[in-house]
Amino acid sequence: MRLLVRDRVLGIGDDYWIEDDRGRKVFLVDGKAMRLRDTFELKDTQGNVVIDIHAKMLALRDTMVIERAGDPLATVKRKRLSLLRNHYRVELVDGTELDVSGKILDREFAIEYDGELLADISRRWFRVRDTYGLHITRDDADPALLLAVTVCVIRLSEKEREAED
Repeated sequence: MRLLVRDRVLGIGDDYWIEDDRGRKVFLVDGKAMRLRDTFELKDTQGNVVIDIHAKMLALRDTMVIERAGDPLATVKRKRLSLLRNHYRVELVDGTELDVSGKILDREFAIEYDGELLADISRRWFRVRDTYGLHITRDDADPALLLAVTVCVIRLSEKEREAED
């Protein structure tokens, strides 16, 4: 499965559609403006909230929380020791861990489980500026969860970049 994402994922208050490789709308990312913390909703084509994403308020390191139907699903945070590349850890509530690594700010990274590629995020497939793709490599992977992880790691890396400036 391939999804097309416009680079406005983090435009506060901006809503935009995620399309499949045939140009059909699949998910709506609804960025909530005027909140104390970063908040996003991932909605299906009927407007139902599939995933809630928000920044954890009290944490030693910046952390994003992913919820489904009000129940925690995963937390996303930067790995402590990641000198050469951007590395993030996704901890699912069932104890499973996903690894996200690559050039996050360039939208060139991979999401892996136990060394196996689940999704590849890349701009290299597109000529249109500010567009990137999410290529899900496993049929049994959860597209909404992987898209939520993508939103989280991009937002966390941008916050880190802003703090350095």
